[in-house]
Amino acid sequence: MSLLKWLFEANLHFGSKSIAIREIIGGVLGLTSAVLGMRRKVAAWPVGIAGDALLFTVFLGAVFSFGDATQHANFYGQAGRNLLLIIVSIYGWIRWAQHKRNGRAGEPAVSPRWTTTKEKLYLVPSVIVFFLLSMQIFKALGESGQWLFVDTWIFTGTALATYGMSRGYVEFWLVWVAVDALGVPFAFKNGYYPTGTLYAIYLPFVLWGFVNWLRISKREKATA
Repeated sequence: MSLLKWLFEANLHFGSKSIAIREIIGGVLGLTSAVLGMRRKVAAWPVGIAGDALLFTVFLGAVFSFGDATQHANFYGQAGRNLLLIIVSIYGWIRWAQHKRNGRAGEPAVSPRWTTTKEKLYLVPSVIVFFLLSMQIFKALGESGQWLFVDTWIFTGTALATYGMSRGYVEFWLVWVAVDALGVPFAFKNGYYPTGTLYAIYLPFVLWGFVNWLRISKREKATA
């Protein structure tokens, strides 16, 4: 059996439930990327892209799943979230790599800072429009019910947080808190247990990351 075939067919079974191995691997890579991001390492981006690629296939279960019927649902917000993460992560990877090359030896890949008033003036309305358009797209694709709003917010919040990380915005950690707060019940309720566990682990971690970047931004501002 080829590695690729095994990756798409392998499952762990817990009673009547089965969990795709690639969901577990994708979650571990996602957490590793977050740790590297907090440490301002360029490697955070390619590691995160690999994890997002695996999770994209998990949330388009009707297309990629070889597991039981519980894995055959499509959640377009979650799948789109991972696809968008890949795109934004490529931007972040290029930006951090350029900053690293242009900086002094041993200098981190990004300098954390708060968003300016000017940045808020275009970010806030852009996020609102993005959320409303995304919700309409998911509706048109056939998604409905109580999880539509949550799925759309996870998609929107993830896009905003990843963009904020690429720019070095301290607030991006707080956006992740808001994403995780809804992501935990969403994932567990719909049977994505590794993803739900990952969101739960993220919650205290992102608070730690926020405090860490806040401290760094204050120190670097004072030094400047």
